[in-house]
Amino acid sequence: MGFVQVAITLIIIMLLVKPVGSYLVKVFQQEKTGLDRVFGPVERLLYRLMGVRENETMGWKMYAGAVLLSNFVMMLLLYLVLRLQGHLPLNPDGVSNMGAAQAFNTATSFITNTNWQSYSGENGLSYLSQLLAVTFPMFTSAATGFAVAVAFIRGLVGRQDNLGNFYVDMVRGITRVFLPLSFIVALFLVFQGIPQTFQGAVDVTTLEGAKQTITRGLVASLESVKHLGTNGGGWFGTNAAHPFENPTPLSNVVHIVCMMLLPTALVYAFGLMVRNKKQGWAVFGAMGLIFVVMLTIAFVSEYKGVTALDTAGLHGNMEGKEVRFGEAQSALFTTVTTAATTGSVNNMHESLTPMGGFVPLAEMMLNNVFGGKGVGLLNGLLYLILTVFICGLMVGRTPEFLGKKIEGKEVKLAAIALLIHPLIILAPTALALSTPAAIASISNGGTHGISEVLYAFTSGSANNGSAFAGLNANTDFYNVGIGLVMLFGRYISIIAMLAIAGSLAVKRIVPVTTGTLRTNTPLFTGILIMIILVIGALTFFPALALGPIAEQLGMPK
Repeated sequence: MGFVQVAITLIIIMLLVKPVGSYLVKVFQQEKTGLDRVFGPVERLLYRLMGVRENETMGWKMYAGAVLLSNFVMMLLLYLVLRLQGHLPLNPDGVSNMGAAQAFNTATSFITNTNWQSYSGENGLSYLSQLLAVTFPMFTSAATGFAVAVAFIRGLVGRQDNLGNFYVDMVRGITRVFLPLSFIVALFLVFQGIPQTFQGAVDVTTLEGAKQTITRGLVASLESVKHLGTNGGGWFGTNAAHPFENPTPLSNVVHIVCMMLLPTALVYAFGLMVRNKKQGWAVFGAMGLIFVVMLTIAFVSEYKGVTALDTAGLHGNMEGKEVRFGEAQSALFTTVTTAATTGSVNNMHESLTPMGGFVPLAEMMLNNVFGGKGVGLLNGLLYLILTVFICGLMVGRTPEFLGKKIEGKEVKLAAIALLIHPLIILAPTALALSTPAAIASISNGGTHGISEVLYAFTSGSANNGSAFAGLNANTDFYNVGIGLVMLFGRYISIIAMLAIAGSLAVKRIVPVTTGTLRTNTPLFTGILIMIILVIGALTFFPALALGPIAEQLGMPK
């Protein structure tokens, strides 16, 4: 039964890939649609208010500058809202101001589309903070990632350093993609029983006669964009395991579909935009195969459980899982949320079996299995550029991709973007495990404790935001450390990718010959997968061997 549930959910996702991908192409290539009359006037008003000229184009340096400037200003505003929330309106529960280190971490988290939370939302944020410092950047950070991905694609097929206009791309992403989809999904979630109200917490008497405080809020609107924008986080500390965030099996399926909807569609849209559908499907196939393997490992591990549970007569691993979802939907949610770099959880990853916990870690370390808004596609194309370069060296030809020669500059920039990811995971993890104050935050000793710290920095670097939940991350060390990791993980790769796009955009198209390496074949897809796995294994296997792999091997037989 669990297998059938998973299969049906994946079929729904696949059926939506082509229509949604085609719509994305129309949005970002500014093709005419029947919705222009609805969105056009709103967009033109926003351009006037921002002082943006709709037809003005940007080179890669200007585009990168616009990304950094807009994100910095928004991050500063988020920080101020969090620091002053106790004095601002829409605070029915009287939540106090957030501390400086935690406010830095939270503002960084939501502006980078990471949505890591070192606080519990129901008692750490006011309603105004939930709206302005959480829900608002969920729209802008997702649209930023989309814009950068589209700009990179323009560079691949362009004839000059013209990547479009960042502000136009971001506005169109919000008005034509995220806002309408979020509105529809939010209405459905309200129908499923998720609260959407400005009223504060209510005190009730339970059936046993005890007093209980029930937190409410604008939950449905946050939940919709949180999953559509692959943002993660949650109104409540227990995230999508909370019945007010994820009340029914149907709402759980909707959450999963929303997480995968735009990342998968964007890969298909890539094939359309470069006018090479086979190329898009080749990248999609590589990502899809890795995803299926990871899902299988998680599914089997959680269904098999551990020896101690079998000895007690309990088959499978239901620890840390909601009974309304079970092992199947929990394993699927775990795989999807880290493949799509969402970070939302409907079960506690701390309670996964060792190999079940290996899956989210491995997906975030690879950071290219569909990924969030643009992240997975960009990282997948980074590996593709590296694969083309390696294959070119093997056959003694200058490597080419989509008719553009891949030379030293592009390879160096790709290497920087790829190497910064393991650097900002492994170095802070080593520092934390050698710092007494950081070690004190670990709730479990031994290999599982290593996994807790490794998971935290991996989640920050991958802009994922999920956690093992056993680590007390609300300390100055982790708030500042993970905050810096989130900033480096987001913006260094963005700058490198835009620089590659600018470099490729000015190169002339090389005619296809019999010696040209075809990058849209099943053979190349297989080579791409091997390169991804080999680089990932060489980079992260020692750390994984000390964490989940050692824990699995150390379990009693």
